[in-house]
Order: sequence, then structure tokens, then C-alpha cells
Amino acid sequence: MKRIILMAVFALLAAGASAQTTMSRKEAREARKQQQEAIDLVQHEKALQALKDSSFVLKADRVIFRRGRMVSVSSTTNFVSRYGNRATVQIAFDFASAGPNGLGGITVEGHVSEVSVKTDKKGFTYYRMNVMGVGISATVDITLFPASNRASVTVYPNYNSNTLTLEGVLEPTGASHIFKGSSL
Repeated sequence: MKRIILMAVFALLAAGASAQTTMSRKEAREARKQQQEAIDLVQHEKALQALKDSSFVLKADRVIFRRGRMVSVSSTTNFVSRYGNRATVQIAFDFASAGPNGLGGITVEGHVSEVSVKTDKKGFTYYRMNVMGVGISATVDITLFPASNRASVTVYPNYNSNTLTLEGVLEPTGASHIFKGSSL
């Protein structure tokens, strides 16, 4: 009889300890969530400052074509960058054959003009620039999402309708590691 009572007491104690562990797990999860939100906010501020300083790289991890087809790509070889008055757009797919840039895609550079930056009341930041160069004549629209450094860039060519959208993270030029191929 004493054994049964002792086992019941231990079972109740184990259940109580389990409930305390669950509460601490919830608190730990909430703390991790708040920590991640703080990190995201700092990264967003850095990305916003990079846009204002005209020194940024949007490293794309996805490319979306005109009809909605999506392809995952390497963020070190697929990017849109701006440094001062120069902008670079590079797309490189993981094919066995090399493209004009030596990476399986194309790299184009040009001068930047007509830059505009707007932030709406929900926190989305819209950055628009025209890029003119040897291989590119396009309007580039960047959307920086609120409280994150995630962004989307859409390239609208001026002479055809082959729009291209890239999604990834926006970083300051000094903090990003990219591999630039040969430009046209």
C-alpha cells in the first residue's frame, strides 16, 4: 500500500515538473521570438541606411520570371547592387554551360539616374532607379519589407516586356560577399 501511494506521489511530482518545464519552454520560445524581432529590426535599419547611402547589394535567393515561374538560385552570384552612380544586375543560373559572364548567366552595368525613395504608412520602403549602360536600359524597383532586410527587386527593361523579379536580402556593400562575373 505504501508503495502505491509513493508511486502516485512521484507520478504527481513528475507531472508537476513537466508542467513547469512546459511553461519555461513557452517563456524561452517567447524570448527567442523577441530576440529575433530585435535582430530583424537592426538588419532593417542597416538595409534602410544602405539604400539612403546608395551603397547596397540585394543578394537574391529566388528568381521569378514573367509568367510566375520561380527558380531557387545562389545568392552569391545573383544580385542587384549599387555603389555611387554605378549599378550592376547579375543573373547566373547553375547550368553546366557558361554564359556571357562566365557563370552561366549575364552581368550588366550602367549609370544610375532618377532615384526616388518612398516609405508608406505600413513600413514598406520603395526605391526606384533608372539604369542605363551598354547592356541594360531598365527601371529597377526595390521593395524593402517592414522590420526585415528581406526585399524584392523587379527589373523592367525599357525596350521589351521581359520583366524579372528577384527576392532576397538587402545588405550594405561592405557586409556582403558576392562573386561578380564579366560584364558586357
